[in-house]
Amino acid sequence: MPSKLLSNGPPAPEKRVPPSRPTAILHRTPSQPPIAVSGEGINVTLDDGRVLIDAIGGVAVACIGNGHRVVQKAIRDQADKLAYVYNLQLSNEPAEELARMLVDSGKGAFEYCGFFAGGSEAMEGAMKLARQYWFEKKQPQRKNFISRHLSYHGNTVTTLSLSGHPTRRVPFEEILHHDNFHKVSPAYAKRFQRPEESEEQYVERLCQELEDTFLTLGPDTVIGFVAETVVGTSTGALAAPKGYFKAIKSVCRKYSVLFILDEIMCGMGRMGTTHAWESFGDNEPPDIQTVAKGLGGGYASIGAVLVSKEVAEAIRDNNGFWKHGHTYQAHPLSCATAIAVQKVIAAENLLENGRQTGEYLAELLRERLQSPGALAEPFTFDVRGGGSFWAVEFDFTGPTGKTLNLKGKQFASVVTTRCMEHGLLVMGRSGGANIKGTEGDHIILAPAYNITKKEVERVVDLFVESVEEVLRESL
Repeated sequence: MPSKLLSNGPPAPEKRVPPSRPTAILHRTPSQPPIAVSGEGINVTLDDGRVLIDAIGGVAVACIGNGHRVVQKAIRDQADKLAYVYNLQLSNEPAEELARMLVDSGKGAFEYCGFFAGGSEAMEGAMKLARQYWFEKKQPQRKNFISRHLSYHGNTVTTLSLSGHPTRRVPFEEILHHDNFHKVSPAYAKRFQRPEESEEQYVERLCQELEDTFLTLGPDTVIGFVAETVVGTSTGALAAPKGYFKAIKSVCRKYSVLFILDEIMCGMGRMGTTHAWESFGDNEPPDIQTVAKGLGGGYASIGAVLVSKEVAEAIRDNNGFWKHGHTYQAHPLSCATAIAVQKVIAAENLLENGRQTGEYLAELLRERLQSPGALAEPFTFDVRGGGSFWAVEFDFTGPTGKTLNLKGKQFASVVTTRCMEHGLLVMGRSGGANIKGTEGDHIILAPAYNITKKEVERVVDLFVESVEEVLRESL
């Protein structure tokens, strides 16, 4: 059953006066964002007294909302017991328990697990682990990674080098690594499948492109192929066509290349299954997988790398240990928190609730945005996703002949701002409709798994109202 925390909004807050002094934070936004002071369920209260509905979970993180009593108690209990040890010196009980929990969740897919403070760290760790695997296998010439255009794997220099997110790369191109990072086409059938192609032929073409890339580089120089199981912010809750990952994995196996899945955003229940690859009947588990956001649910900063038996044995039977680490790796407080979050998801049957409310969310979005006569219908290119992970993509380059006057701003950005003005948090991104990342607008909704149907209705009302207002003002 959904958590009662989500059924009741927080008590009316005392009116606060925003701070008069300017912020000392180097923010990621052009101006200082609003200041949150408390949260309960999917509601976030600001310092000026406004209450926002968080329909994106921060960035697909807050999978059980704020203020869950079970998790709060687990944090207090662990803080009373043991806050920190350095994992190069000592292991700890929560880390051991969480690792076993994650390994077992793969139903035989994984042998080992390693922890980090977040998603970018986890991806960096996965890349170094993949390289060490081949080093231990006496193949030190393997130096190349292959990923996809319009992908996003993190914001460190190396993970951004791996990413194919054009706009995020632009300021840093001159310091990114280029020689060892190669890109193939995204698996985005609705945009890039040719008119004469069937879905099977499209998948076959993508596989042939990957195989050709292996052959051009030399298969024995390739470390691994890396992909988001369901693409997150770059293209918005985008799943690959049927049969894609099974076929891609077979190409990787043919040339002895590691198959690596990034489930930082789409994993740990976000797609309605613990691992996103379980959501697709023809998918197979990877050699290495990363998870993060839904692991700690926002209550702790934590990410993880899950490792197959083959990769684990190569490390264990040769050098014997992973040559990688960070100060806050396997942090006891973070691991105890993640255990509590995962136990709440299981105890409250939240994956099932996420699947049901997610389908309801998609149904309402399609009805309100894509029905004949709807104001947004000519511009709503796609409503896609699964579980508690959905996106709406808008397109203004179609046959309508209408253009928007947004005064130089992007539609997704304007709608996101308007949603906040109406008390709703969503995530808007522009680009993703072409390889250069210069066309298309999509908005992601990724609410907590324990959202109720009534709350879904309110989210859709506010979202559609915001979209239609912007359209009326701009057409």
